[in-house]
Parts: sequence; structure tokens; C-alpha cells
Amino acid sequence: MSSAKVYVPRDSAALAVGADEVAAALHSECARRGLALQLMRNSSRGLFWLEPLVEVDTPGGRIAYGPVTPEDVPSLLDAGLLDGGAHRLCQGPTEAIPYLARQERLTFARMGITDPLSLADYEAHQGWAGLKRALTLDGAAIVEQVTQSGLRGRGGAAFPAGIKWQTVSNTPAVQKYVVCNADEGDSGTFSDRMTMEGDPYMLIEGMTIAALAVGATQGYVYIRSEYPHAVAVMNEAVARAATEGYLGKSVCGSGRAFYLHVRKAAGSYVCGEETAMLESIEGKRGIVRAKPPLPAIAGLFGQPSVINNVITFASVPLILARGAQFYRDYGMGRSTGTLPFQLAGNIKYGGLVEKSFGITLRELLYDFGGGSRSGRPIKAVQVGGPLGTYLPESQWDIPLDYESYAAAGAVVGHGGIVVHDDTANMSKLARYAMEFCAIESCGKCTPCRIGSTRGMEVIDRISAHQNSAQQVILLRDLCDTMVNGSLCAMGTMTPLPVLSALDHYPEDFGISPPSQHAA
Repeated sequence: MSSAKVYVPRDSAALAVGADEVAAALHSECARRGLALQLMRNSSRGLFWLEPLVEVDTPGGRIAYGPVTPEDVPSLLDAGLLDGGAHRLCQGPTEAIPYLARQERLTFARMGITDPLSLADYEAHQGWAGLKRALTLDGAAIVEQVTQSGLRGRGGAAFPAGIKWQTVSNTPAVQKYVVCNADEGDSGTFSDRMTMEGDPYMLIEGMTIAALAVGATQGYVYIRSEYPHAVAVMNEAVARAATEGYLGKSVCGSGRAFYLHVRKAAGSYVCGEETAMLESIEGKRGIVRAKPPLPAIAGLFGQPSVINNVITFASVPLILARGAQFYRDYGMGRSTGTLPFQLAGNIKYGGLVEKSFGITLRELLYDFGGGSRSGRPIKAVQVGGPLGTYLPESQWDIPLDYESYAAAGAVVGHGGIVVHDDTANMSKLARYAMEFCAIESCGKCTPCRIGSTRGMEVIDRISAHQNSAQQVILLRDLCDTMVNGSLCAMGTMTPLPVLSALDHYPEDFGISPPSQHAA
């Protein structure tokens, strides 16, 4: 009797809602009934409201069921789960679920389909194609492909990856490094974690291509300490890749070396800033370095270093495999390719949505997110992490690309989107931004260290109606000092949520809206 192949995710999002218990229930109940079962542990596809999402292979493709609890397993088996039978939890063919079908999954094409740690699975789904092509090119040609693709840093800064790689390539040194910033600390973000837990070889492949491009032989993945599953999966993936010759002294038998190391982060938000991260990897306290010198010239251990985010590196294999023009055909203007937008907060259908740049926030909120989870009107949406602006409804139709958002005084950042309904108090959220900065600041520069503490105090006085008009002027002046005087984005961006809350929701601060002057 042939065994049915059933998939239950093993990533953090699914585990948090009982995926292990569902897998155990399936195993025991099938054994009790004498049913042959081949249980596969894949990764989440990012449809989090359906987790744990159980899929079964059928001649017509995978059929999805969710959200499944251990108590649902007997009735699912009664309904013919192993043959894709009808059940109240059946979502139909997985690929046809509208949330998934409307996406443009380039980076996340394998997510939920493969066994994350299976090298055979990875290769069977176009894995290593980019690396194999890169091994036929010299470093300059690899850098040219990345430059022509228009790929920009997906960690938030949006700096062109090709220019950064070119700088490292042009800087002479005996030792160069490739460093992946996987200290994903922004609120509402999880694409880095999903990549490391669900498709780790894609990240390894992208970093190896970067090493070949610039002449680096050592690499580090700096992973957020709150991600124990990602740390474990990456350690295992690195070990397996090295055993099979994809890492080590001769990558794929090319004679070119690249060794990759996993480092657990220090539990500090500011270590997501690239120079503080370098200090942490070197075993020092995570404090921001002054620039220049740029890390591309004097980075890790004082040597030229390519530093990129997980999604930046993960985008590279496809660019090498399919060509720069293929990637450029997605997106708009200077924002090429796709971005995995992450819907979180008060949203009905939270999860990952990979789309080309140019989609609007309104489309993400309603066409994908289904509106607020509470059913109440959406009031404010924070885009780009805890230091991103709050966007009111009047700005939800701006195309989500780097230039359009910058023109509106907003940031795309890492693609995190946190939704708040009309019960949110924006003065409290603004105060939280200052409090967050006060707690997480490395303390090196005064505008960030002291400004955030004074910011909390000023907002408290505004909320208490203590000479509010003068306090608002003081708050704006304080924010201006932080923006122009801080060493890194921690201080320069904290004012963004504060000022956007003040500008768009003055009633929450107990003050009158600013008067409208004729242009």
C-alpha cells in the first residue's frame, strides 16, 4: 500500500500555534488506523491565519486544510484527508488560495514546498543554479549582473547592492568578509526568519555568490537571539552544505574557498545597525561606529566587508540564474524586483505577501489583509518598523516604492506593516516610539540618548495639557535635533512616527489641527 504524503510546517509561526501537536496526532491516529503516512515537515507559506496548515499530495496537486488542531485530526481522516477529501477545514488546492495565487513569489518561490534542510529538494527546485552560473564568471561580471538588476538593500536603507559590492571588490585587502545582517528586530517583520527557517540554502547560495564576486573567503550570518529555530536551522544547513562541497576550501570543486559561520546576536535592537553589528561579532559591546570609514572599505575586523540583509542576499541567486533583466522586469522606476511585505497588527489575514514594488497600502490592507481583525475601521498603519511613519488613509494609495514613499516623508523599510484600528491612541504610540529609543539606544550620541528621554517627557506634558502649544513647538525642535544630530537611524528615524502621529492625529494629543493656509 502506497503511503500518503502529508505536509505539516515546522517553522516558528506554525509551531507557536501547535504544529508539532498536529503532526504527532496525525502520526498516532494513522498508526492506530493502520494508514500508511509519509509525514513531511515543510515551512509555512506565510498564510498565518490558516496555521497550522496541513497539505496532502494528490494527483491534482496539494490540497490544503487549516487551521488544524489535534482534535480535528480524526474527523479529517474520516473525511478522507489522505486523498484530499472534502471537509469544513478544506481550503482547496493550495496554489489556488487567492492570498497566495495573487502574489509574485520570486524569492519565496520554494517556501512551503520543499523540506528546508533537504539539499536534494533544494536542487530539484532550481537551487544552486545561480551559484553554478556565478562560478563561470569573474567577480566583475557577477557584480555587473547585480548592478544591472537594480537590486537595493532590503534591510531598510535601500542602498544599491551592486555599488556596495563594487566598492568591496575595488578595495585591496588580504582578507575580505561577507556579513549577513539577520538581526530582524522591527515590529511586524518576519521575512528574514521565514527565509532562514524555510529556505536556508537560498541565503547560503546568495552569500557564496557575493563572496565570489568580491574575493571574500569568510562569511558570517548574524541572527537575532530571539530566533532559536532560525539559529538551529542555519547551523544545520551550513554544516550540510559544507559536507556536500557547497562551502569550504573549494566551492563546488572550483578551488575558490568560502567558509560560513553563524553568530547569535546580542539581544539589542541597535545591533541591527550594521556597524554596531560588526562590533558585536567582534566580541565587543554593540555601539554604533562613526562613518567614515565605510564598512565596505573597513568593516569587520577592519577589513573590506559586504554587509547586506537576508532578503538582499536571498534575491541574488535568482538574478544570477535568470539574468538581471528578468529581475528588472518586476517593480517600478528605481525600485526593481519584489519585496516580501509582512502584514501584522490588527489585520484579519496576517502573513507574508511578496509583490512587485508599486502595489498600494490599500490593496495590501483590504485585497490581501481583509481589513482589521476587530472589524473596526483602520485608523493608522505603521510602515517600515517601529521607527517608520504612521500613514493615515489619505496616504494609502501612494505606490509602495522607495522614491514615492520618500517623497511623502515615509519609509518602506524592511516591508513590515503594522495595522491599528480606530481605538488606537496615537499620542501613546508616539510616546512609545520615544520610549523604545530610550531603552534601545546604544548611548553613544547625545541627541538619541537624551533626546528620546526628553521626548517622552514633552509628550506627557502635551497629553496633560500643560502649555500644549509651546510643548508642541519644543517637541518639533527636539525631533529636528535628533534627525540632524544622531549618528545612526536609531536617532534620526525615531522622530518619524512621533511627527506623523502629531501631524495626522492631533486630536489624540488634545490639540487642534494645524490651520490650513492657502498655497
